[in-house]
Amino acid sequence: MDRFDAITAFVAVARSGGFSAASRALGIPVANVSRKVALLEEALGVRLFVRTTRHVALTDGGKRYFETCSRVIDAMREADEEVSGEYREPKGDLVITAPLGFGQQHLQPVVHEFLRAYPQVNVQLQLDDRVLPLVEEHVDCALRIGTLADSSLVARELGSIRLVVCAAPAYLEARGTPLELSALAVHDGISWTGLGLHKSWTFTLRQGGQLREQQVPVPVRLATSTPESALQAAIAGLGLVQATSYQVAPHVAAGRLVPVLTAHDSEPLPVSLVYPSKRLIPLKLRAFLDFAAPRLEQRLTEVNAVMGGR
Repeated sequence: MDRFDAITAFVAVARSGGFSAASRALGIPVANVSRKVALLEEALGVRLFVRTTRHVALTDGGKRYFETCSRVIDAMREADEEVSGEYREPKGDLVITAPLGFGQQHLQPVVHEFLRAYPQVNVQLQLDDRVLPLVEEHVDCALRIGTLADSSLVARELGSIRLVVCAAPAYLEARGTPLELSALAVHDGISWTGLGLHKSWTFTLRQGGQLREQQVPVPVRLATSTPESALQAAIAGLGLVQATSYQVAPHVAAGRLVPVLTAHDSEPLPVSLVYPSKRLIPLKLRAFLDFAAPRLEQRLTEVNAVMGGR
């Protein structure tokens, strides 16, 4: 048995979630993958997977073995990339992930510019509101909004956004502008479930020099599944909407929406580019970070300028 070959097959099965997917990734028959893993289990004297007709899952021992083996495989891949020239010039494939809304509005245009500037780099852009584990999902770089929970990631902070409340000028003229949070009780709210907002909104209260968040009930006349549809409803004059500053900024700049209750905007949510800590950073990733970071910083600065520096 070629031990490294067997470990490669094992890691491929663990990462892809199945023997068939691993065989496609490795370009070898399923039977070969199964045999390599079986020989590895026999040599170790440990079952690495629990197999059913529809599902393959790592055992506890398999999980521990995978953590170590995946680092070995990644280190070997880095060594290959270094020798092949990926650390001498930007080239190869980059996997980048970001939240859907911010990715479409701000990251995607920057990626387009980057691809024009670096013709030898290919990008797989995954726009998804789920927080993907970078190492397990083979993601090179992620854009994250909010406080980072994973301390193993290297972060490059770009700026910040906030949750803000807006309404159309026509709505405010007809219903009046709320000046206190208590006034929300007599206004119509438009909520969207993607941000977890439904019957209460998050605000910041400043009391005695201290800041604290408070959930305030809002009468919801319309609940939608996306911020885009919620914003369109607000522009149509149906009520107040709470969304992120980057989502509302274009509409505020155009006069379609007006910020209200600005003293109670949420605390800033940091926006960062993050990537796994590595001894060597491929030039393709370094090139992207150096290219994208200042452009995204500028975009966030422009958003804050539109929102009055908030």
